[in-house]
Amino acid sequence: MGSTTPAIRAAGRDTGTGRRGAVVAALMLSMALAALDSTIVSTAVPQIVGDLDGFSVFSWLFSGYLLAVTVTLPVYGKLSDTFGRKPVLVVGAALFLLGSLLCALAWNMGALIAFRIVQGLGGGALQGTVQTLAADLYPLEERPKIQSKLSTVWAVSAVAGPGIGGVLAAYADWRWIFLVNLPIGTAALWLIVRHLHEPERAPRTPPRVDWMGALAVFACGGALLTALVQGGVAWAWWSAPSCALFAAGLALVALVVWIERRAAEPIIPGWVWRRRTIAAVNLASGALGLLMVAPTVFLPTYAQSVLGLAPVAAGFVLSVWTLTWPVAAALSQHVYRRIGFRNTAMLGIGAAALILLAFPFLPYPGSAWQPTLLMTLLGAALGLFQLPLIVGVQSTVGWAERGTTTASVLFCRQTGQTIGAAAFGAVANGVLSARLGGAGDLDSVTRALAAGTAPEATRRAIADAVHAVYLGAAGAAALAFVVLLVLAPRRFPVLTER
Repeated sequence: MGSTTPAIRAAGRDTGTGRRGAVVAALMLSMALAALDSTIVSTAVPQIVGDLDGFSVFSWLFSGYLLAVTVTLPVYGKLSDTFGRKPVLVVGAALFLLGSLLCALAWNMGALIAFRIVQGLGGGALQGTVQTLAADLYPLEERPKIQSKLSTVWAVSAVAGPGIGGVLAAYADWRWIFLVNLPIGTAALWLIVRHLHEPERAPRTPPRVDWMGALAVFACGGALLTALVQGGVAWAWWSAPSCALFAAGLALVALVVWIERRAAEPIIPGWVWRRRTIAAVNLASGALGLLMVAPTVFLPTYAQSVLGLAPVAAGFVLSVWTLTWPVAAALSQHVYRRIGFRNTAMLGIGAAALILLAFPFLPYPGSAWQPTLLMTLLGAALGLFQLPLIVGVQSTVGWAERGTTTASVLFCRQTGQTIGAAAFGAVANGVLSARLGGAGDLDSVTRALAAGTAPEATRRAIADAVHAVYLGAAGAAALAFVVLLVLAPRRFPVLTER
């Protein structure tokens, strides 16, 4: 069975490697926009709140962006399969830049949140389409090369983002953290428009877009993800807003199923879940998103509260995994060429489960090198897990299905992170409440620690809470291992590229 990849011919084989290199540069710049966003904004929150007020709702600067990115991924994936990658990427980059400019001009917190959502609408197109084009540009044997480059972009952004954001907020103005996107995005847009040329494809029938399905998916994802993000934060889990959002979300799920089953070209086609390989990778990616919450959200608190590290040192403990992840991802090709995509991913996630399981056995209070070593190993294990799955699943579909497939994997990973933040937050607060006799939640306790007013018992309670979260993350890794073992085929049905 054969598969044609129009972007390969257009960007690499027919027009030379120079043009393909320019397109790869554009993809890396586009990915940098999305990767830098969350890390660079987080360090400027105090200055933003001080200027615009709105402390009670500032978390929506992140939640609103995350929601917009997540719910638009399936829509952009289907559109890229229907109309091509280039128009979707151009529209996404333009939306992201428009949102960035509007954020820099925001006059209050409500306006800034609304413009962050505009940014997110563009960010969804950037994340999904960049990953899809990466597979279009390179044949299977060369695909790890571009994926390792994109992983490196994420790693550099994770390390450099907080520093850049802090410098701009301290020595310039917080509005520059959004304005800095404009030259980067403009360069990416110019390279895409000039160098990415997809050949015209003669469709058998005029393209039909399932706009009703897209709207239903957007509304359904927005309701459910808002309930998960804000539950236990802005309101209690069993409060009227939570119950109303969950009820609306479930009703919209039924509506999405009803619409998609009748659509000629559904936004979320049924084959995404009927094919064993794609379904297994989607579920495993959801588990990856779930387990990533433990280190990214809770490790900095552990490092500062239990180990007594300064914020910069605590950030280093977390950032080391972003260094080993792309290295392991780049080297994974030597493993999966010998034992296959599934077995390589199982090896990586099995190692990750053991590493996460080791965290609760660290001594109290311990030394900084101990969690640093575990995070170094965890990044290597997840690099060995994640890249074979994305390369493998993209290689099982042709050009016309690759955008939808890639978007479904990223959507499941983003959804897993949202669920993990809600679930592990509840776990941590539950353990703290039990250890401290209902004396507070994680936020209030960490504020007391920062002020130097918390006793030793509180530090031990935080250690126990984070240990419980890491046990949950180890469970998520074990779940991914079982999914791949039971559901994924031993050898992925890779298509032969012509």
